[in-house]
This record gives sequence, structure tokens and C-alpha cells, in this order.
Amino acid sequence: MGLDSAAATTILPTSMPDRARTFYGQILGLAFRGLDADGKLLFALAGGSTLALIEKPPGSQANHTAISFEVDDIGEAIRELQANGVEFDDYDLPGLMTVDHVCVLGAEKAAWFKDPDGNILCLHEPLTR
Repeated sequence: MGLDSAAATTILPTSMPDRARTFYGQILGLAFRGLDADGKLLFALAGGSTLALIEKPPGSQANHTAISFEVDDIGEAIRELQANGVEFDDYDLPGLMTVDHVCVLGAEKAAWFKDPDGNILCLHEPLTR
């Protein structure tokens, strides 16, 4: 078996497991699978993959996009998440400018938001399928 057919687990830090469980489960709508033996919060992702949240001290988050969710309609996904209280980030940087929270980057549209710990999450929609 090669890794190209293996389900993957993305591991993100959280200093607030209860808030993170609410955010990922209720606000983002990911199915909660429970706790693993080490106490990580497990959430189901597409294709049999998993999101695992591991408790770490505050300030452990990365300063780059930690996970990106591919969506069919980025505008609709943004509206749905905003209705659940998600706040999207806007940028006005050389090579990275958002309009209505969306930036076109090469072959995709993208929008970013943060979880309660400040982990950077992304929605992306391919421009061609």
C-alpha cells in the first residue's frame, strides 16, 4: 500500500479544547468522532481523513494556512459560515488582495478565517474542474 491511497490525519493545536470542539463541530459542521487514547479531539473529514486537535499551550498555532477545505461554491460557503458566526480575514497586500473576503490565486479562489486558537483555515474553490 502506498501513501497515495492512505487516509490522512491533520493535527492542529488547541489551548481551549471545549471551544475548539464547539467551533469545529457546531460552527464548521464536522462530525465529532470522539477522543483518541491520548485525549485528542477527532473530527471526520472527507475521504476517510481525520482532523485531530491536540491540547497545547497558547501560542502554539502556525503562522500559515493549517488546513484548507475545497468547496464547490466559495461565496455560498462563506455566507453559511458567516451565518454561524465565522469572521473572515481580508487582505490588501502585494499579490494578495481580497474582495468580499475572496482572493483569486492562480487556478483557485480562496478565503481565510481563524479558529478560536488562531490557527489559519482556508476555503478554496478551483476555477476549473
